Amino acid sequence: MLKFLLLGAFFAFILAVFPAKSVVPGAEVVRDKRTKEATLKVNSDGAWKVCGARKIEDIDCSEPLLVGEGKGNFPLKIDNQYRTYFTFEQNGKRITFAEKHLPMTGGYNFRDLGGIQTADGYSVAWGKIFRTDDLHKLTAEDIAYLNSIPMITVVDFRTKQEIKNAPDRLPPSVKKQIELNMEPGKIDSHNMEEVRKNGEAFMVNLYKQLPTNDEITAKYREFFKLLTDENNTPLFYHCSAGKDRTGFATALILFSLGADKETVMEDYLASNKYLKGKYPDDSSLFIVKREYLEASVSEMEKKSGSVEKYLTDVLNVDIPKMREIYLAK
Repeated sequence: MLKFLLLGAFFAFILAVFPAKSVVPGAEVVRDKRTKEATLKVNSDGAWKVCGARKIEDIDCSEPLLVGEGKGNFPLKIDNQYRTYFTFEQNGKRITFAEKHLPMTGGYNFRDLGGIQTADGYSVAWGKIFRTDDLHKLTAEDIAYLNSIPMITVVDFRTKQEIKNAPDRLPPSVKKQIELNMEPGKIDSHNMEEVRKNGEAFMVNLYKQLPTNDEITAKYREFFKLLTDENNTPLFYHCSAGKDRTGFATALILFSLGADKETVMEDYLASNKYLKGKYPDDSSLFIVKREYLEASVSEMEKKSGSVEKYLTDVLNVDIPKMREIYLAK
């Protein structure tokens, strides 16, 4: 009897320390950049079904878009002019999502922040906040797709000269177009060669300026005021490449929502994947590196003791309000 009690205690200990992993469904939807055609990528085993609608609250799984079993890539027949939200069911589990990377023929780094996980088990809500590169070369099909989200507010971090050279092309759904002009590093025809030679040092210095330059700080403070007004959502924000001014803004957002450093860094570094083909080379000026964002984080910690205190004390971020608007369980 004692032997069985000891065995029972042992297995209870094992389960407590190494709990069984629940089977979580794995799927994503990707769209072709030019045709907008959608493909469901299933990454886990078991029978499944996928349902969809233009709004999350309208998804009805009594009539699924597709049913199947096992891993693979499966074409989805949906209207390519509209953004669709999906529910994927497998092994008794359910996830709701949309495509992470928006299929812009005339853009590269268009991403929904939806689905990014926080340290306390929440995730960023889909369809509320988007990061992009410039919107100057969007096609009519791109604009129709953005109109279907609908794109409501656009925040532009570019300089006035950048905006003049490449003005945004926007859908009729846009109600607010707001300029928060920033120029953390000056590059022109006179210093380009020197900047290229010292590209990495230049970029590290640029990232140190993002959280410390008073003019730039004022712009990010204004940005968070816009974010904490739910009337401004869905909100899109961008610069030229969507990797530096926009990349730092995204890091600030994700930190405010409770994401850990590695999750923030993973999203930041993804710009290298999405920007392929936009620029003529992969010099330090046209890519992102871990040490760039680490330079910004270091400056925030040096100034305020922690990133969260920097957010609240320097940028006046209402963290509870951010989480109320942008987090989902």
